Amino acid sequence: MPAFLAYWVHDLSPFLIRFNDTFGIRYYGVAYIAGFVSAWWLLSRYSARRLTTISTGELGDLITALVIGVLLGGRLGYFVFYEPEVFLHSPMTLLRVWAGGMASHGGFIGVAAALWWSSRATKLPWRHLADLIASVCGAGLMFGRIANFINGELWGKSTTMAWGVIFPDSGPPGTPLHLLLPRHPSQLYAAVLEGLVLLIGSQLLVHKTSLLRRAPGRITGWFLVGYAVMRSLSEVFREPDAALILGLSRGTFYSLFIAAGGLVLLLIPTTPLPDPNKTVTVEKA
Repeated sequence: MPAFLAYWVHDLSPFLIRFNDTFGIRYYGVAYIAGFVSAWWLLSRYSARRLTTISTGELGDLITALVIGVLLGGRLGYFVFYEPEVFLHSPMTLLRVWAGGMASHGGFIGVAAALWWSSRATKLPWRHLADLIASVCGAGLMFGRIANFINGELWGKSTTMAWGVIFPDSGPPGTPLHLLLPRHPSQLYAAVLEGLVLLIGSQLLVHKTSLLRRAPGRITGWFLVGYAVMRSLSEVFREPDAALILGLSRGTFYSLFIAAGGLVLLLIPTTPLPDPNKTVTVEKA
């Protein structure tokens, strides 16, 4: 029996529902919807437990700004960080969303812009809003990486491990399957490390500590540092999809700046939020 037959050959369709060769409901889109719905549900639970003073209407505006920030930032970031020459040559490529191309680091920048706008609109401290979003976005990262696996993209380096996967598109076009090397399913590693682990950790910080109210910005700081570490770990198994920078994959290199931002938030002074469960009494003269 040829050795390659011992490994699973990736044959998943990127479409949940397919209408023709190029149009349909893709798992990637479903992943984004699942991420935003999860964020809405978790934040609603925060509000119900009075962990935040943000109102239902303000929460809706925050989620809307988050959606726009993630989509625009992720799309622009992909071309700026990975394929600037394509964008400069053909700017309209930005609109070809069905062709793929999103960057999580660009999404972080989009989220930062959404936070700035939301803070001005709600008059709530931006660091508190950042903590709210940081504590729930692990779900979106997890769903996104699972969709990457379903799409058969962003595969890992070659491996001899029993769980290696043969990705038909991992070689030059037309390469026979028996000539393709099994690869790490690095997308699933990332789903666990960048998504599930960070989601569980941030939820513990929200519900088992008083950081959300006592030290706005600290949860975001821990999340950013944690993301940089987890992303760098998953990059060890991922096949670089762009030229290296200073010997590092671009995902690892850009994560250095994410980590630096997290450290700043962990070190700079912060001011506790007022406790909504305490009422202020005014004595009559």
